[in-house]
Amino acid sequence: MDLGDRVLVERNGISYEGVLMPSLRADHVVIKLKNGYNIGLRAKEIDIKLIEKGQDIKSKQLDRPLKEKPGLPTVSILSTGGTIASKVDYRTGAVTSQFSASEIISAIPELEEIANYRARVIYQILSENMRSEYWSALARAVAEEIQSGAEGVIITHGTDTMMYTAAALSFMLKTPVPVVLVGSQRSSDRPSSDASMNAICAATVATSDIAEVCVVMHGTTNDDYCAIHRGTRVRKMHTSRRDAFQTINQHPLGRVDYLSRKIETILSYRRRGEVELELKERLEPRCALVKYTPGSSPEIIHYYIDKAYRGIVLEGTGLGHVASDWIEGIARAKQENIPVVVTSQCLRGRICDRVYDTGRDMLQAGAIEGGDMLPEVALVKLMWVLANGPGEVGPLMKTPLAGEIALSTPITV
Repeated sequence: MDLGDRVLVERNGISYEGVLMPSLRADHVVIKLKNGYNIGLRAKEIDIKLIEKGQDIKSKQLDRPLKEKPGLPTVSILSTGGTIASKVDYRTGAVTSQFSASEIISAIPELEEIANYRARVIYQILSENMRSEYWSALARAVAEEIQSGAEGVIITHGTDTMMYTAAALSFMLKTPVPVVLVGSQRSSDRPSSDASMNAICAATVATSDIAEVCVVMHGTTNDDYCAIHRGTRVRKMHTSRRDAFQTINQHPLGRVDYLSRKIETILSYRRRGEVELELKERLEPRCALVKYTPGSSPEIIHYYIDKAYRGIVLEGTGLGHVASDWIEGIARAKQENIPVVVTSQCLRGRICDRVYDTGRDMLQAGAIEGGDMLPEVALVKLMWVLANGPGEVGPLMKTPLAGEIALSTPITV
């Protein structure tokens, strides 16, 4: 028998059916059960029989050619990898990013009721391997799809860094059509997978009037609706829950009912066709996000200055503070034309460095207040402003460019 074969295992009168997986111990057999979980059994205590060869199993996972249906809009699916575009690697037994965009459509036939699709694989990586140059290439790919007639774009993406990519695309693109990032917390081989519902809701938004970069993911742990998050306001707030993504310091743009596929909007948004496509994909990669902790050495900020970084985002405490001995580093950065943007570790609420002496000293030294921006959004914005901004960095960082910052933060979120 080979890895990937479907087998029947019997032990003490109990039968287990599943797919043969790799085992780290030669004296154990591991199989993936129908419920998506693995079970390990001592080889000497079981009887095992072959049900079906792995090649026969894989041949049933058809990658059907995409057929167009008259009257439906055209949506492009760009795959970058992640759990939603993953399947089991029978070499390691782990989930790996090997699923193509067209295979996703084949695995979720309901998608073909919503739109006609074009599919491209941009990357096949897990999202921790994303880099700034990948964001730029992805932005160019999105622009190409829109220029060639796509009426919406879906980007399948790993959840761990999806908020960075969503923010980057929000600054790099002015889009006349919806650009929707979607992922899944649980792989498609698990019964509790959120991949199918998230993809269907994402396709619904991609054919809607919401012409912004947004993230569409489960709104609750149930299969009732997906939330539509603005690309510059969203954060992954849980490692594994299906409703891990939340809009911070704002309400979501809206929600998609899973069964009816109806969209309920909450906030105002840019509508389809309101702007012409505009692409500014350059980013300055030599920027750092530094989390301040009590007692941390001010040498940290001097390190980035010495290494010729172009910009620094400080994730400060509370209203946006660092220790007094860090202020000299902020002043030095300003002298060397390295902007230092201050955000808060609290996430909810906004910073204000005018309340306490430390904050006022930071502003005097040249710190730039980040308002209610999320730290990672401030980082990506700074990378974009340094590469594209027509004016001074400070005023641009304080100016809303893609809904990332507000003049006042709602107290009800």
